[in-house]
This record gives sequence, structure tokens and C-alpha cells, in this order.
Amino acid sequence: MIVTRELTKRFGRVLAVDQVSLHVHAGDRYGFLGPNGSGKTTLVRMLLGLVYATSGEIELLGRPVPRRLAEVLPSVGSLVEGPAAYPHLNGRTNLALFDAAGPGAPRRTRRHRIEEALDRVGLSGVDRRPVRAYSLGMRQRLGLAAALLRRPRLLVLDEPTNALDPQGIREVRELLIELNREGTTVFLSSHLLAEVEQLCTRVGVVDRGRLVLEQSLSELRTPTGRILVDTPDPAAAVALLDGQLDQRDGNRLFVRHPDPAALNALLVAEGVRVAEISTERHTLEQIVLDVTSSGSDRVDRDPDARRGRTP
Repeated sequence: MIVTRELTKRFGRVLAVDQVSLHVHAGDRYGFLGPNGSGKTTLVRMLLGLVYATSGEIELLGRPVPRRLAEVLPSVGSLVEGPAAYPHLNGRTNLALFDAAGPGAPRRTRRHRIEEALDRVGLSGVDRRPVRAYSLGMRQRLGLAAALLRRPRLLVLDEPTNALDPQGIREVRELLIELNREGTTVFLSSHLLAEVEQLCTRVGVVDRGRLVLEQSLSELRTPTGRILVDTPDPAAAVALLDGQLDQRDGNRLFVRHPDPAALNALLVAEGVRVAEISTERHTLEQIVLDVTSSGSDRVDRDPDARRGRTP
């Protein structure tokens, strides 16, 4: 669905994207992650032909981009850097203009497709008020509706849940999973690691313009070697597990043990009540932190300057 080969983008002396080779397969829910300023949005814009690469190759749906972009655009829905709209027009009119401006969109089905897209993003009851009167969350939903107008085979989304409340975030997550089950490949850039962890099947991580990790989430979230035990009898459990306890957080114990079932049997046999027991797995947050540098939008004071010295 998406292939890049040594994709590179320079803005003058700034190397924004550095020889990135992505592989997004048909059917993926692919999370594209990295610190602020790591090149995510620049790469997304290159995929859609909004920015030209300095070097390297891009393929979307098996076609080279930007040379044959017009052939694939009818099958690609996108939302990049916030939704675009004419603020003085209402949502339906904006969607109609957006649809009319693109290639390959049948006019006879436009009204039906607009209503279907609005319904899917939770705006079916929107009135004729202008978009400038919409909340930020409503504008984001309208941008998603625009991305869905042509029932795309590929969705390219940059921070699709921006400005949405927790309920809205869950609705978008469920919508993207539903669309994926219906055959749409989803590629999204996001800062919300917990959401990506619940939504995506594969992830790619960039740091300072370079791709530092690309793997399936199930392969990454391997066991840590610890078992989480939640018990209303923590003191008794601690005494029983002398030498195996790795960490305690109130009633939650993190135990070095190879088998949750055996550990549960041991605790229960000794009269220790167990509310929950599960294998601890590596989190996406820790995985991303391990392979990336500190956020590239940090501006730390020189330690010598703090002491009043010059280097």
C-alpha cells in the first residue's frame, strides 16, 4: 500500500527526513510515531504529493508518487495538519465542494456519500450553521468525513483525534477499526501512544528524520519477565514471595516468576486472595522512549551557563 525507498527531504541545511524506507502492507493499521520535529508530518506530506522529496522513491497503491499521483488519489483519503474548510459555509457545502474538486467522484452519488460520511463520524445531525461556529472537535470530525467521502482503500491521517474528547477519541478508534475490517488500510501519525497501542497492528518510529523501528505491535509487546499480582493481602503475599518480589505499588505486586498459573496456585493455596494476575508486557511508550532521543522541541539551558561559566 505504501512503500518508500531511502526517502529524503532537505529544507536548506535542515535534513527533515533521512533515507526512510517504509513498508505499509494492505490491511495494516499502521501507527507512525516519533518526537515532535522528527519528520513525521513532512513524510506524510510527501506521500500525498504536497511536498516533493529531495531524493528517494515513493509508491502508493503500486504507483510512483508524485508522477502518477492522479491515478491513486481517488482511492486515498487524507487528513493532514488539521481539517481545511471554508469557514463561512456549512459542513455539507464544504464536503460537496471538496468532492467536486477531486478526480473520479461521481456526482450522482455525492449527496448519499456526504450523508454517509457525516453519519460515520458522528455529524449526521449537524445543522446549516457555518463551519466557523463549529467546535474544534466538530471541525476535526468534518475533516475525517472529507477523508471518507470516496470510500478510500487507503487512509492517511495526521493526528486524527486532535481536539476530540475521550468519547470522541474512542468513537474514531472504533470507526478506524471498522473501516479496516471492511478493507481500508489505515496509516496514521499520532502522539497518543495509548491510542496507537489499542488501534494499530504495526508501528514505525522515526527519530531525527530516520526510521529507527518498524515492526508488528504483537512482536514488540513481549513479556518483561514479571507477573502483575493485584491482591487485597499484599503483606501476606510479600512475605510468601520473599526474593521474588521486584516492585510493590500498594496492592499491586510485580513478581519475577515464569508462570502466572503456578504463581496464582501458590498464592491461593496459602490463603492469599488474588483480585487480578497477568503477565506484564513491554508498553509502546517504553519501546518508543528506548529507541528515540529526548523530544526534539526541548530547549535546555547549557549546564555551564547555569553555573555562570562560559565554555
